[in-house]
Amino acid sequence: MPKRIAIHVLPNKKGGIKDWKITKAGSKQTIAVFDNKEKAIKRARVIAKKQELGQLKIHRRDGQIQTEYTYGADPRRYKG
Repeated sequence: MPKRIAIHVLPNKKGGIKDWKITKAGSKQTIAVFDNKEKAIKRARVIAKKQELGQLKIHRRDGQIQTEYTYGADPRRYKG
């Protein structure tokens, strides 16, 4: 079974006008940078849904995970 690919929406630590960035887990490269969180989440959701097994992790301004969403097949073997 393929591995789930996590897409993160994070605060941009470099500062400046663009406050939020999208990255892929395991990569240091930034996919895109946005001036507000809502735009970043919208784009990241599209990217995560295109993966066979995608995951979207939205972080708060302090870097902690705020919300997680998974897309694709559910890896659980039981309901609940």
